[in-house]
Amino acid sequence: MRKGDIIENIVVETMAAEGKCVSRIDGKVIFLEGGAPGDTVDAQLTKIKSSFLEARVTAIKKFSPDRATPFCTHFGTCGGCSWQHIQYETQLLYKHKQVVDNLERIGGLVLPTIKPIVASEKTRFYRNKLDYTFSAQRWLTKAELHDENKPGQGEVALGYHIPRKYDLVFDVKECHLQPDPSNAIRLAVRDEAVKEAIPFFDLRKQVGFLRTITIRTAITGETMVILQVTYDKMEWIEKILLRLERDFPQITSFQFVINGKKNDTFADLNIQTWKGNPYITETMQKPDGSGVLSFRVGPKSFYQTNSQQAYELYRITWEMAGLKGDELVYDLYTGTGTIANFVAGQAKKVVGLEYVGAAIDDAKVNSQINGITNTDFYAGDIKNLLDDNFLNVHGRPDVVITDPPRAGMHEDVCRMLLKAEPKKIVYVSCNPATQARDLSILSEKYDIIAVQPVDMFPHTMHVENVALLKLKA
Repeated sequence: MRKGDIIENIVVETMAAEGKCVSRIDGKVIFLEGGAPGDTVDAQLTKIKSSFLEARVTAIKKFSPDRATPFCTHFGTCGGCSWQHIQYETQLLYKHKQVVDNLERIGGLVLPTIKPIVASEKTRFYRNKLDYTFSAQRWLTKAELHDENKPGQGEVALGYHIPRKYDLVFDVKECHLQPDPSNAIRLAVRDEAVKEAIPFFDLRKQVGFLRTITIRTAITGETMVILQVTYDKMEWIEKILLRLERDFPQITSFQFVINGKKNDTFADLNIQTWKGNPYITETMQKPDGSGVLSFRVGPKSFYQTNSQQAYELYRITWEMAGLKGDELVYDLYTGTGTIANFVAGQAKKVVGLEYVGAAIDDAKVNSQINGITNTDFYAGDIKNLLDDNFLNVHGRPDVVITDPPRAGMHEDVCRMLLKAEPKKIVYVSCNPATQARDLSILSEKYDIIAVQPVDMFPHTMHVENVALLKLKA
């Protein structure tokens, strides 16, 4: 076999954790880009290794009964909803399997019966935040590149990056991820910029004016727009923002940021409020049903991007914690304090730790606006912050809730939890592989009592998982 060869009549067996399909040929595993479990396909080899092969599906000979008709015209180009050709019920089965495989294979863990995955009520228009990129030259298909009439040459784009291509952006016509008025806002911005000849950014040459636009929406109906540009030219900035102010009364927060760097990150930059509030407000029912919590979400704030499903995730976390009102709770990687404030009403005290200082400022504000007085928040690298001195000053926790980023917890944090010996640990993870690694360390002193997968991102391979650990007797 050589790279470029076509292999015919491959029966797709299952899905891999990274979203590719999996089959076997002559005893070798082959990872397939495209296709669905149950398909019979032809595929072109793209990589040959001693232990596995990689290939791209070129033809589907027989369609799987688990297939669905993709609902988005950008399917196959956009990397966002790569599983939309698979029925949602089948997606859930593979996500559940991903959790089990990671915990058993990577963690080598003894598991209780894992509860069925919690499905997302919304499978489209569920995100509350999207980032779009301006490009002076839109991505062209191979057919367009070879067309003598040169269609699309010189056209701009406002959309998403082509997967694994930092400098290629395709023009989004309609996205099914964020509710109205997201699509209309993006199209209005593109229209105004083209009409006024405002230069789109050239990602390779690093020239141009318009870089990105971020749209944040909330359950409350409030909407935030963050326009990112390369230099200070208020004439152009205001042309865009005035158009949006005129056409979209839903927008309650108009922000812009000037970024002359080579990358689009703005966590370290000053964001300016042009009009409206410097935040939007999300709401979430309290876990005991006694009222509603409000959370201010600023331009740099982290908030779970599926607002409705975030409640289910936090409710499960609260239920697993089983708080009775007299516990000291540590909330590690607290972010803007959403979990800490969510469980505070059933705890004696909650101590939140987070490495991003601005997030801690948001967490304190969120406690204040909800009248919560039994929370304390501290900023710093958690592997350095959580030490013997911290435990001596603030007390040893009865319960620890941890919701780390995809990289999981640093080993030093796991070791400190073993030393602190809280009675319970509730581990919320967006990456079952790193969660499995951490749980393997914690299994030295803890038993896994419950595991609950949660689908936060339909039509993607991503899955959240909540695990309850109890200190061994």
